[in-house]
Amino acid sequence: MTITSSRYVEPVLALEATNGKKSSKPPPRIWYAIEPPFQGYQPTPSEAYAQSGAGTAIVIDNGSSLVRAGWSFDKTPRMSFPADVARYRDRKYNRTVSYVGYNAYADATTRGQIRNAFEPGTSIVGNWDVMEGVLDNIFVNLGVEGGNGGIGSPVLMTEPVANLGYSRKTMNELLFECYYAPSLVYGIDSLFAYKFNKGNSGLIISSSHSSTHVIPVLNSKPIMSSVSRLNWGGSQGADYLLKLLRLKYPSFPCKVTDYQAQHVVREHCYVSQNFDKEMRGFLDWTGLETRDHVVQYPFTEHVVVEKSEEELARIAERKREGGRRLQEQAAKMRLEKLVQKEQELDYYKDIQQRLVGQTKKETKRLLDEDEFKDEAQLDKLIKDMEKSVRKARNKDLGVSDVVEEENGASFPLLDVADDELDEAGLRQKRHQRLLKSGVEARARAKVEKEQERARLAEEERLDDERRIKDLDGWLEDRRVARTALLQRIKDRERQKADLGNRKSLASQMRMKTLANLASDAPGRKRRRGGDDDNFGANDEDWGVYRTVAMGEQSEDEEEEDLDAEMRNVEAQLLKYDPGFNESNTMAAQMDWTKSLMHAFRRGPWPFDPESQQEIHQLHLNVERIRVPEVVFQPAIAGLDQAGIIDIAADMINHGMGKPHDRNNILRDVFLTGGNTCFTGFEARLDKELRAVLPIDAAMHLRQANDPLLDAWKGAAQWSKEPTFRQALVTRQEYDEKGFDYMKEHNLGNSTTF
Repeated sequence: MTITSSRYVEPVLALEATNGKKSSKPPPRIWYAIEPPFQGYQPTPSEAYAQSGAGTAIVIDNGSSLVRAGWSFDKTPRMSFPADVARYRDRKYNRTVSYVGYNAYADATTRGQIRNAFEPGTSIVGNWDVMEGVLDNIFVNLGVEGGNGGIGSPVLMTEPVANLGYSRKTMNELLFECYYAPSLVYGIDSLFAYKFNKGNSGLIISSSHSSTHVIPVLNSKPIMSSVSRLNWGGSQGADYLLKLLRLKYPSFPCKVTDYQAQHVVREHCYVSQNFDKEMRGFLDWTGLETRDHVVQYPFTEHVVVEKSEEELARIAERKREGGRRLQEQAAKMRLEKLVQKEQELDYYKDIQQRLVGQTKKETKRLLDEDEFKDEAQLDKLIKDMEKSVRKARNKDLGVSDVVEEENGASFPLLDVADDELDEAGLRQKRHQRLLKSGVEARARAKVEKEQERARLAEEERLDDERRIKDLDGWLEDRRVARTALLQRIKDRERQKADLGNRKSLASQMRMKTLANLASDAPGRKRRRGGDDDNFGANDEDWGVYRTVAMGEQSEDEEEEDLDAEMRNVEAQLLKYDPGFNESNTMAAQMDWTKSLMHAFRRGPWPFDPESQQEIHQLHLNVERIRVPEVVFQPAIAGLDQAGIIDIAADMINHGMGKPHDRNNILRDVFLTGGNTCFTGFEARLDKELRAVLPIDAAMHLRQANDPLLDAWKGAAQWSKEPTFRQALVTRQEYDEKGFDYMKEHNLGNSTTF
């Protein structure tokens, strides 16, 4: 056998036979699990810093998914990387090294030390050491030289809606005190994206990595007091997918990482236009091969090298030749043993003949020489050896053994009184009594078998008569019997499963039985020389071992072959019941092609539990629409919040005091954020939002040109406008007015809500 390690393999054919059946489905299309997002060495640009001036802003989109940064004159951000830092002590060089962004995924050592700058599931910075490493990486890759002791350019950075004062204060201290930024301003990413897409009045629906916000905007000014948030975004969707996959594949051999889960959500999930209807029919056999996506993880497959027909023929011939040699050796050994037994038999017969006519003293001497107690033992040994020799000869000749008739056996000593026999005679009498008991037991068993055979024949005859006289009643009894057998088989399977669960009632009863076996009086130690152990005195005592091994089950149920009974009953129904066909049998109902659980876990293809390739596969079906649906129905993920439709409808119908304002924001419903990029998201939102609005309401819904980069582009565009200079907080103002000072503007947070 040859073992090969394979990371990418060809798709397995779906025409493999499984339980004697074949799948007519085409082979599955396979998507491979992505590798860690390490991008290798990236050169550090230096010419951009030379192009910048004192008024050129550094634009940073500080997102919890990816941090994007660049100069204000760039059309797209110069860098985009996750806010991850891996820092550890390198023993070889005896220094602390740090890897930022994608470099933190370079190898297993760095991946094990990754720390993120944001609080889990939020866009609030929580690890400021990591944030400092992220900013260092940004300024170094932007080519900032820092010759005057600071970065020398104003900083425009995005922050979350309703950012915490402590988070903004610490960021101010970091940028002003550590990097000596000359000025600083914050803004909201979704407002930057809306401005870049030339929005004036509308309703912004921003679903990003950590949360979803609904922001009304009138005349380019956001109404921050009416903003609503749904605590669900891309990271929560990835976590939810991981939970679903752990429930679906509890023993999956590979670890599904966070970045792999996020990639699966982006690549395979979509928004259903009618979730309830599609969920009911998602696992239907028709078309499941297109709805079920297979994600392949790395595996090691055991490949058996196939041999040619000539090699197989040579191997078979060698096996036959080896078998013939073994048979010859066995025949030779049997012949040698037979000759030895015949010689021993002749020897003992010679001793028996020499005992004839001898005195008791001489007889005892001859018997003692060969360690015989009496003549009866010698006679028994000779009879046994004659029987063994005769059996060996018949086996060599191929003749069946002749069974002696037990009816002719005689036991004369049983009629003789004990006082008329000596010690040897008494032993022989006891032996004959045992022999007679065995003969009588075999005779009784034979009679009982004949009676049982006659009883079964009579029951079969009566059953045939009843079937002929009352076919409908006979069929009804067979259906009832089949239903009862099905229930007993289910109970048996459930009991087997319960015995594997240590918390089940069956397993607890088994442990209780073991505890009772250990001590007849639980809670009291058995003292040496105390109570006598009489276990085994009754035949019922030994049934406890059956209880321990099998659980609580009667002997009759144990001896019954339920599967054979089921096959017999179903064979009768197939023969005489026109409404019962092969598809109604238990074997057909247990077919994997009709199993909903098989379709859920393995799709419409057979599953080979011995195949490492199939064991390392994830089948995505209902998860593809279930994960994105949480934005519309948060309750399916256990989130006690209203969905995005309810939030938007409530804001439009009740949050806008004037009908004119409501009509203005309805004319421009704007979608932005990476979590709105699902296929069908825009169409589903448009359909359901129109359903809750007044019939005369005119609504227009659009999506950002680039939901991922428009926030950075809008911030870079705004940094060239005069309002940007007015919103900047300078170092002097920071020193005079404190770390929590900020200037309000139309693209950022407000001091009051």
